[in-house]
Amino acid sequence: MLACNSWWATTKNQSPTGWAPAAIELREYAERQIGRRGDTVASVIFWTLHMKTWITRLACAALVAGLPLLSWAQAWPSKQPIKLVAVFPPGGSVDQVARILSGPLSQQLGQSVVVENKGGASGVIGTAAVLNAPADGYTFAVVFDTHGVNQSLMASMPYDSKKDLVPLVLVGTSAMMLSTHVGTEYKTFADVVAAAKAKKNVSFGTIGNGSLGHLAMALLAKNGGLEFNHVPFKGGGPLMNDAIAGHIPLTMSTVFLNKPHIDSKRLRPLAVTSAKRVAEFPDVPTIAEAGFPGFEAPAWWAVLASAKTPPEIVKRMNEELNKALANPDVSKRLVAQGIEISGGSVEKAKTFIDGQIDTWAKVVRDNGIKPD
Repeated sequence: MLACNSWWATTKNQSPTGWAPAAIELREYAERQIGRRGDTVASVIFWTLHMKTWITRLACAALVAGLPLLSWAQAWPSKQPIKLVAVFPPGGSVDQVARILSGPLSQQLGQSVVVENKGGASGVIGTAAVLNAPADGYTFAVVFDTHGVNQSLMASMPYDSKKDLVPLVLVGTSAMMLSTHVGTEYKTFADVVAAAKAKKNVSFGTIGNGSLGHLAMALLAKNGGLEFNHVPFKGGGPLMNDAIAGHIPLTMSTVFLNKPHIDSKRLRPLAVTSAKRVAEFPDVPTIAEAGFPGFEAPAWWAVLASAKTPPEIVKRMNEELNKALANPDVSKRLVAQGIEISGGSVEKAKTFIDGQIDTWAKVVRDNGIKPD
């Protein structure tokens, strides 16, 4: 854009008549090279697109002159289906959020929006896949709160979480919930604390190493002198399958994942990680009020794009995502799963996510937390 501004300022200053000389200069230059004056505009444009030196000028002329034939931003998203990469396996909350958004986005944009699951490494594999795709507005990442901890927890990352990605929208937040199978000995959060203090080999499962649930429990153990055994799973789907089967006694995951199984009486809620109690479960205490003042660890979901994505597309996707979140059906489905819808600007999402990255980096450092 700086190159465009520089060229346009030079060209505009050469003539008082504004954009017309710039467009004429571009066309006449191309026609001279083709050697066939009066050739079709389409042919001129086709040839000019192959001239590396003139690509910037072509884009500038299109922007300033308002030529619809040359407006790439106006053409998006007509080229191909849009892909939402859910960075965790099918069945988990990230997968569900992506699928809830895909339908309304497809209707709004007049283009197919497909969900592709790429799980692994707490979301790193799927996010890296998005960054390896062309930054043309056809591939986006639907991420979880693990995005806020990966940078500080992992020894090596294929990308910089702050610099290489731009948040399109913060979808929403939710409390994490410590729950247990209804057949276990744990009737209350106090029962868990007592067992962990007695070092009774208390095991808990999360969606993976380095997940927010993992770090929250590690922080809880550090602050309370507790001892837990962490059992990582590859996503929310596998975790919940073992939880409702009674194969893992405790889980630390989102209200989003827990609610259907609590409603079906297969899991028992014990405590939540939010600053205040969750409206859907008013009888479930917060960890803060249950003996750990100030404890808070919200789960969150967001949609991200490569930082190289054209700003016009970033702006448009932010608008479309906010429109989808305002859709009554989308709102109903997300709220029913325990998600408090956020939405808002790109700047709002970036401030929140960067803050989460900084917060959990400090927790990792202060507590010496390492991935299993």
